[in-house]
Amino acid sequence: MRQRLSKGIIQAYYGTGKGKTTASLGLAFRATGHGFKVQMVQFMKGEVNYGEIKAAKNWPNLTITQFGRPEIIADPESVDIEEANKALEFAKKIIEEDECDILILDEVGVAIEMGLINVKDVIGILQNKPPHMEIILTGRYMHSKLLEMADLVTEMRMIKHPFVTQGMQARKGVDF
Repeated sequence: MRQRLSKGIIQAYYGTGKGKTTASLGLAFRATGHGFKVQMVQFMKGEVNYGEIKAAKNWPNLTITQFGRPEIIADPESVDIEEANKALEFAKKIIEEDECDILILDEVGVAIEMGLINVKDVIGILQNKPPHMEIILTGRYMHSKLLEMADLVTEMRMIKHPFVTQGMQARKGVDF
């Protein structure tokens, strides 16, 4: 029988600063060390070259499932809406079937902001979470209704970033 949380809450990591996905993966690392089962659903991230995708293959009790195209979305297309809705349906199934202890919905806030999914649908699945399941929401943007619903909210605020100040490109192993 696997370890279960006595009470799961909803957490939100959002804002202009770097580290939202990284923070959720840090929590996943900690949780799996205690025997908890973690699933991450990545919205708008179809790029298999992310370091966490490679590492998760050798990481017990962690599954990362990506939805979306490898390209960064500027103007959403129908395929982006389809992929985001597949991700939401996948997350809904995980919640309904109580498949994990911690569920990370990575970039869900941006998917909502871009109009790929509806905040009401996200709220609907969050309201059905089992009491012992922890859910973490990430994204540069986070709808005010989700911030209100969350038990723990952390805003990552950019003070300085080498991409902006020095034109430094994303670095393998640090930024992706």
